[in-house]
Amino acid sequence: MRDRSPRIAALMAACLALAACVPSENLAPGKTPAEAATVNVQLAVAYMQLGKLAISRHFIERALSQDPHDASVQATAGVVFERLGEKDKAEHAYEEAARLGRKDPDVMNTYAGYLCRTGRAAEGEKVFKTVIDNPVYQTPEVAMVNAGVCLEGAGDDAGAQRYFDRALVVHPNLPQAMLESGALALRLKDPAKAAHIVAHYLEVNKPTAEILWLGLRAERALGKADGAADYGQRLEKDFPTSNEARLMQAGITQ
Repeated sequence: MRDRSPRIAALMAACLALAACVPSENLAPGKTPAEAATVNVQLAVAYMQLGKLAISRHFIERALSQDPHDASVQATAGVVFERLGEKDKAEHAYEEAARLGRKDPDVMNTYAGYLCRTGRAAEGEKVFKTVIDNPVYQTPEVAMVNAGVCLEGAGDDAGAQRYFDRALVVHPNLPQAMLESGALALRLKDPAKAAHIVAHYLEVNKPTAEILWLGLRAERALGKADGAADYGQRLEKDFPTSNEARLMQAGITQ
């Protein structure tokens, strides 16, 4: 599930300059437990992004002890515990986040993503609908894309496409919606549509490894060796260390 909660994402972007971010039992710069918890959440996320999950657990557990009644703390704990494979703890944290943050669309967007990843697509879509319809939520198109990914994972391709199309009505050049729609088209054996989406994407958005990889595969499916080679050269030149470049170099095209 490609869950894109802006509030949680903001926390995940914090504290990436780790010069001062070292594990210390004395690190609690906030004047209140809530402020200290916010710092520890940021540290937990930063170390999770670096793959240092044991350290991430240390900081999120400290944050939980400092402010267990904050929905964002619980939501981030859910993400950390899920990454660690600690299913019971993740479930508890996500459920607490949803209970505490039922009026917070960012938290509920994160919770809906968790429901979808754990095989509860119908429940997840229902929560996504409440997020999309929430008048205070500033980016409903994000939840629309997430709902589409959820339904696609559950085998409802038509439902997924409807959500991607809705997102593109709200935000016509939304990169993730274009990527998901193009990938779905290719999987449904419509490489011409996928190639068209890729070409339009590159007219209005910066290239990514994912979109170039999609373009390469669409061109190959259309029998256009030159077009595929062009995407391959761009992928290798601009994103040489990406997973997509490694797949291409390994000869994997699916």
